[in-house]
Formats: sequence, C-alpha cells, structure tokens
Amino acid sequence: MAMTWNRNALLTTLFLWVLLLVQSTPTSNYGGRKLFGIRKRRERRKREAAAYIKLRQAGISEVGHTKEAKALRDYKLRKKKRKGLGVLRKGDKSLAASLFPGVTPEAYQPGEKVFMITELIQSKKTHVPFQFYDLPGCGEPSFLKTFERQAKRHQRKNLGARLQGMGLNPAPFEMRVLENKGCTALCEVNLPARPIKWLRKLINQQYRIHLSFDQLPVLMRSSKMNYAVRGYPIGFKAPPSYTGRSQDEFFLYNHLKFMIHYQKDAQSGGVFITGFDVYPVSYTHATDGATCPGSGSSHFRRRLDEDDDFDDENEGVVVEDDDQNEEESTEEDTEEDGITEIVNDPETYLQLRVGAEGEALRVVYSYEIHWEESDLSWADRWDVYLIGSADDDIHFFAIINSLMIVLFLTGAIATIMIRTLKKDISAYNDVLLLEDGTEETGWKLIHGDVFRSPSTSPLALSVLVGTGSQIGMAFFITLMAACFRLVNPIKKGQFLTAILIVYVLCGSISGYVSARIYKFCDGKNWKMNTMLTAGALPGSLFGIFTVLNLLLGLRGASTAVSFLTLLGIFALWVCVSSPLVFVGSFFGYRADRVEIPSKVNQIARVIPDSPWYSTPPLSYFLGGILPFGSVCIELFFIMSALWLHQIYYVMGFLLTVLLVLAATCAEVTIVMTYLQLCAEDHRWWWKSFANCASAGVYLFGYSLWFLWTRLELEGFLPRLVYISYMGMISLCFGICCGSLGFLCAFYFNKTIYGALKFD
Repeated sequence: MAMTWNRNALLTTLFLWVLLLVQSTPTSNYGGRKLFGIRKRRERRKREAAAYIKLRQAGISEVGHTKEAKALRDYKLRKKKRKGLGVLRKGDKSLAASLFPGVTPEAYQPGEKVFMITELIQSKKTHVPFQFYDLPGCGEPSFLKTFERQAKRHQRKNLGARLQGMGLNPAPFEMRVLENKGCTALCEVNLPARPIKWLRKLINQQYRIHLSFDQLPVLMRSSKMNYAVRGYPIGFKAPPSYTGRSQDEFFLYNHLKFMIHYQKDAQSGGVFITGFDVYPVSYTHATDGATCPGSGSSHFRRRLDEDDDFDDENEGVVVEDDDQNEEESTEEDTEEDGITEIVNDPETYLQLRVGAEGEALRVVYSYEIHWEESDLSWADRWDVYLIGSADDDIHFFAIINSLMIVLFLTGAIATIMIRTLKKDISAYNDVLLLEDGTEETGWKLIHGDVFRSPSTSPLALSVLVGTGSQIGMAFFITLMAACFRLVNPIKKGQFLTAILIVYVLCGSISGYVSARIYKFCDGKNWKMNTMLTAGALPGSLFGIFTVLNLLLGLRGASTAVSFLTLLGIFALWVCVSSPLVFVGSFFGYRADRVEIPSKVNQIARVIPDSPWYSTPPLSYFLGGILPFGSVCIELFFIMSALWLHQIYYVMGFLLTVLLVLAATCAEVTIVMTYLQLCAEDHRWWWKSFANCASAGVYLFGYSLWFLWTRLELEGFLPRLVYISYMGMISLCFGICCGSLGFLCAFYFNKTIYGALKFD
C-alpha cells in the first residue's frame, strides 16, 4: 500500500514539474498569440471596410488610375490577391502573375512606332462575330505588310485561334510612344443604303468592337457611373422619347478618343503600358476640314458601291443598351486656339440614314490619341478587368457542395462494403465450407451470369467506353498542364489548341480500352471495332462542325474557318489520331483476356421482376442527378465564359471539381450496380454506362435553361450554333461519365465476386 502511494505521489510530482516547465516556455503563449492574431485580423478587416465605404461615399471610382481607385480595387480583390487564383497558385505576388505566368513587362521607347491589334466584333445577342475590316470603313491600312513582317514573326496564329476566328491584324490607327495626336482623319466614306442598313442592324444587335494593345483589351471606363466594359459599341440607338421623332434613330460612333496610360521605367528609359481606354464619339465633321485636319481632302474619300456584299436581313427590335450611351455628353463644342473639341453633342450626332433623295451618307472616320502617366504599376494593370467577377468563395462553396455529395455516397458505399457485403461473403463462404444446404439469395445467386457478355451490341459499348476514356484523360491532362502553367487559359486560342493536341495524342488510350472490352465480350469483328473507335465520335463532330462552318461562311462570320484549316483538322484526325487508335487496339488485342473470378453458365438465368428504383428509364434519371449536381455550380461560370465573353481563369478549382465528378460517378455506379445485382439482374453492362451517361442529358437541359434565361439570342443561326455546340459538349460529357461508370462497375463486380469461394 505504501509502495503504491509512493508511486502515485512520484507520478503526480513529475506531472506537475512537466506542466510547470511547459507553462514557463515561450510556446505556452501560442494560444494567446493566436487569439490576438484573430482579433488583429478582424480589426484590420473592419478598418479596410470602413476605408472602402469612406472612399466610395467621397465619389471615388473603382475603375480609375489613381491611388485611391487602386485601394478600392485591392479591397474588392483582396481574397483573390491573398489566396491566388485557384489551386496551385498561392505564391503569386499579383493577379497579372497568375493570369500571365512568366510574362515580363515590355518597355517601349519614346517615339517608337507601335500597333493596336484588331480582335473580333462580338455581340451577346448573336454568336456570329465579324472581323474589324468587315465593317464598311477605311479598309486595311497601308502599313499592314510592315506589321506582318515585324509582328507575325513573333506571334503566329495557332489552330485554336483560327477555329475561333481570331486574327492578328493591326488597327488602322498610327501612333508612336508618348506622342499625343489630335483629331486625325482616317478616311472619308460615302455609305449607300445597304451598308447603312447593315450597320443599323449591328447596332441594334449590340455588337462591340474589340481592340488590344500590349495584350490589354480596350476598355470603356466611366468614373461617374463606376463601370468598365471591354470593347466599344459601333453606335447607339436613341428611342423616340430621346429624339422626339416617331421611331428609333441610329447614330454611328465615327470618332475614337484613345487614352493610353503608362508608367516610366527608370532603368531602360522607356515606359510600361498600364491602361488602354477608348471614348467613342458620334460626330458630323465639317466638309471643309475645320473640325478635323484632312477630313475635307479628296484623297481621303472612298465610295462603297451598292454591289458590296452586305447582309440584307430584316432588322429586329432591341431595347437600348445602357452601356452605349454612358459617354454621351450634352456639352457644347468648345474651341481652344481655333481647334474644335470633338465631344458627344446631340446637335452634332452622326445619324445613320441616307439623304432625302436617297443620296449616300458622308462619314469621316477619325481618331485622337493621348498619353497619360499613371500611378498604377504594371503588375496591377489587370485588376480592373476582374472587378465584378465572381468571388472565389463561390467556387469554394461549389466544391464543398460537391464534397457533401461525395461524403453522402461514401457513407452509403461504406455501409454496403463493410457491413452488408462482408457479412454476405462470410456467410456464403462458411456455407460452402460446411457444405450446408442453405439456399443462395441476392447478388450471390447470379455469380454464373454476372460476367456474361452483353446481348445488346457489345461493339457499340466497347467503342463508347474507349472514346469516353480518351475524352476524360485528355481533359485531365489539359487541366493539369493549366494548373502547372504549361498552358494559359486566358489565351483561348492556345488553350483550345492544347485540348485538341492532347485529345489527338490520347487516341491510343481509346484504342486499348475498346479492344480489351471487345475482346472480353468475345467480339470477332475487331477491324470494325477499331475503325469505329477511331472515327465514330470525331467523324460525327467533324461533320456537324463542317455544316455549321458552311452556314457561318454564308453569313460572313469570322468564325467560319478556311478550307485549309478544315484540311488541317482532318489531317490531325486521319494522320495522327487514327493511327494512334490502331496502335492502342493492337496492344489491346494482344493482351490476355481479362480474368474473371467465376465461370459463366451456358444457359442464362431468368431475370425476375426488378424493383422500381432499378428499372430504366427511372434508374437513368436517378443515376445522372448526382454527377450533374456535383458540377452544376461551376458549370454556370464555364458557360458564362463561353457564351457571355467573361474571363474564366480558376483551373485549379476546375480540376478539383473534375476529381469530385470522377468520385461521384464511381460511387453512383457502385451503388446502382449493387442494387441491381441484389435484384438478381445480371444485365449491368449497359445500365452501368447509362446511369452515369444520363448526366449529359441533364447538361443539355441545363444549356437550354441557360439559353432561355441568360442569353438573348436573335435569329435562327445563332440559336442553331448554340444548340449544336452545347449538344456536342453534352454528348462528350455524357460519354466520359458513362465510360467512367462502366469501368468502375466492372472493377466492383470483379472485386466482390472474387472474394467468394466457388466449387
């Protein structure tokens, strides 16, 4: 008893000494320091929020080039700058480093001749873009060949850029670094009725012209209205309440005020471009050249004949776009030193209408350039483009929502695998060892039929599974490359090229998977299987794309690719992808047949009536909900980037969502297959594929909802283009999910039946 008391006393003394030693060390204040850090962060956030509200109440805009505007943007983008743009980008010091990794600023020397680059003329109401020089204007500049020699050696159009109709052409505005230029006439054009009607239609459909300089898209900013939008409208439409006339009137923006902001570089003596803005003006120039030097010269004039190829379709009725009139001013024209200032004034608007007797409209296109030093650094010049974009917390919520689905399914599978299956397998093996006559029930009863080849088209099943494997692997590799900055998703042409190249190089995967499955199904027509794997999906997509390209070409859209580009895509398919599929099929057929744990009975077992939850098409409806639900939130941002011309850059989040989708498909197919086997239904082959492939149907239905609620497309061709492309995307998505579901179901069946002991 005394020895026990002494031992307890000794242990208590040692414990007290250790506790005293721990409390005396500096690390004992960790909890207090952590609590102090939390309070400090909260106080800092309160101060930042109070400072933001104070600046906004003072009328400071978020889109300006001042230090105050930068502070406002830093507050709005604080989470993006603190966390980085998605997974694997935590170490970036600025948003520019995340958007354009490895890109360094280019210093332009004073007096150096520089070029603006023309991009597509696009509209959210119709996905039929045009090139800049398709408009009835001044035509291509005289320095186009010089630009091609200087610039195209360093920037060549890739396949993805050609498919999207992106060109590399200079704008007709001549400029030199740090040299301001007053009103300068480009040309004088006489517009007859047909070009005017086409321009009115483009304005009615809210087309915007996009330019870029030093990789910066041109912006229309309004400090008063606190907004910044990419591109500028061709013109604007004024309702009768504004003009006092009986119908809507259209006015053309024919004068452009470019404002280029820069930051000086002390080392090189040059400047870094930090902003590229434009202010469009509708102005009727004087015929004697008083308002703009050279506008009255005869060598500037150009006549557009009535035979010019312009679209002649009927015009629609569109509500006026608020962005198109933000820069309109009611100030009178002012004169300083005899030079008239070009401003938006209702008295001098250039109305798009032929003369009273049908004479052509005289239009003088002009521009001016102003250089202004900015407080903004080069690393922060992209911040304004991300103002108003979705916060990263929404992407986190999407991932958490998907993870909740995965956790729910994981619990269900754990219950099946750990409790039910383990108990069933143990009981079945004990019965065999004891040679008991207990009757088999449920999924154990069909071990002789579960690996029976599908009676319905094993050829089509093997082709679809192989094709889905190729799509899934290509998408995964591309996202990994984007996360590790091997490709840049901001450069859409480069990213699309990467997807196509990786998909083509993954052709051997589809051939190998398809051959293994077809060989397991005892298929004999291996040549047909290989040819369909190589050409079924690519041929279908190529045929649809060719038909759409023909229709877009008849419409004059810039996205209509040339015959050489179509020939290049065809060559990739025939000369690269197809041979790789044949190589993969060769090794797939040479490999041993997949081993199965049980023999197949000669006579198929009769299948009893299945319960309601495992009977098609209800089982397909239930199986596709969860895979689609795991990606539906992120899908909204992807479709907004595709069809609403927004910026999508969080490839890390997208990769995480892809992995969650894969886990969801695997778990859904395991649960559905187990329920089907318990109902003694051994026809799981097509059902396991269709249960997950039905997510593609949900995606297509979601795209129709997106068209109805978010898009305002006009005309038959834009709707046809949208539905066709979303149909192709939904088809690929469904095949990929179905392929993953089938492979997981096959592995699940091999695992559970391999644990049973047979005679």
